[in-house]
Amino acid sequence: MKLSIQESDKEQLLNQLGVANLNFQQTYPGDKPDRQPVHTVYGGANLFKSDTCVRMGDIALNNLRTYAPNFVELANVLQIKGYERLPRSGKDIAELTARLDALTPEARKKEPAWLAYSVYNKIIAKLKAEPVEDFRIDFEDGFGNRPDAEEDATAVQAANETALGMRNGTLSPFIGIRIKPFTEDLKHRGVRTLDIFLTTLLAQTGGRLPDNFVVMLPKVTIPEQMTTMVRLFELLEKANDLPPGTLRMETMVEATQIIMDEEGRNPLMRIIRASEGRCVAAHFGTYDYTASAGITARYQTMAHPVCDFAHHMTKVALGGTGIFLSDGATNVMPIGPHRGENLTYEQQQENRESVHNAWRQGFHHTTHSLINGLYQGWDLNPAQLPMRYAATYAFFLSSYEEALFRLKSFVERAAISTLTGDIFDDAATGQGLLNFFLKALNCGAITEEEITATGLTLEEVHTRSFFRILEGRRKKQTQ
Repeated sequence: MKLSIQESDKEQLLNQLGVANLNFQQTYPGDKPDRQPVHTVYGGANLFKSDTCVRMGDIALNNLRTYAPNFVELANVLQIKGYERLPRSGKDIAELTARLDALTPEARKKEPAWLAYSVYNKIIAKLKAEPVEDFRIDFEDGFGNRPDAEEDATAVQAANETALGMRNGTLSPFIGIRIKPFTEDLKHRGVRTLDIFLTTLLAQTGGRLPDNFVVMLPKVTIPEQMTTMVRLFELLEKANDLPPGTLRMETMVEATQIIMDEEGRNPLMRIIRASEGRCVAAHFGTYDYTASAGITARYQTMAHPVCDFAHHMTKVALGGTGIFLSDGATNVMPIGPHRGENLTYEQQQENRESVHNAWRQGFHHTTHSLINGLYQGWDLNPAQLPMRYAATYAFFLSSYEEALFRLKSFVERAAISTLTGDIFDDAATGQGLLNFFLKALNCGAITEEEITATGLTLEEVHTRSFFRILEGRRKKQTQ
């Protein structure tokens, strides 16, 4: 067969394309398989203690058991699929619960009450074992503007409590601090707090940071603020004998200017690039953003259309970069208006209705975020934790069977390609399907064994990379 193109010309042309392809892949490597927390709890730095996350779990569990003493009550409040078919009397609920308890996990899935029962019990297990996945010691909105001496002292205290939490194993798996923004008025204060906190913490721990430690820089509007943080990190690493690149950061999307700049462009990619690889996430600030868009306080909620616009613009700008995205917070707290032990029946009912209403809002907001591909959000109060997990577990469990079929089919197709020597170049789609199960696994919605139903081994699951899974299978076939 005669070819009209010289081999040297073809190679030169394709090599040029190869450079462009590799540059694109470097910019858009795809979703990271690393664990992403389902939420970040922002708590005032002055209130932070080494066991804050443990105490938050106790409060959240008490809140759940007070206002939903069984899974049927929760299912009715949230209208979880199948709630209409659940019993109403206490005796019937107890009998159904006992029967479900006695079934195997597989047999239980055939029951109409399976979803509500599973969600409720997984919430309880989560609040006991790992109530908070990510915590941000907040020196910004959650702390406010205070005298310098007071913020200095709080930074020292928070660092000491963090060190104690590291020793006692009571910190959340992900943790960090939010400093004040790098605006002209507050940049000096933000730098000073970070310096004091890190210097104190590292002195207490012998130069160790907590696992998954990150610094949140809020109200970013221009790339130069990110660049300044990078240079500051370099100074702090050198001064504290940390390996270069140790410190990582997050940014916040909470001003209209970060969605569209003065030239009508979305500046998010330039802002991320200014972090020189140190920025790992972008968090949405619901209330600052809606305020910057001119929305009055009464209508500043996560459900406002301007929030969806900002979310989609952010996802389009940063899609495929590996930057984790987080939605904002629900500002309606599930706390009853009446306090005390000797409440009247009417007061107890008002508390219940108030909490249930807040639960529904939090549940719907989180579900809306998950449907829009935002797998993380903010929580501001321990009483919000049960609904964070209720929405997350309901989302993943209700989609499990469909996702299982899709990934199992995908794994089988990849296996056939491996056996026949065909090229299987759709690893990105496979990674997306695998990430669904990894996210569900990380938050406690499913077990490792439930992932193996896809045809993957636990060893393959632990690689967290569909590309590595394919590589491993190809190597085994060639051996």
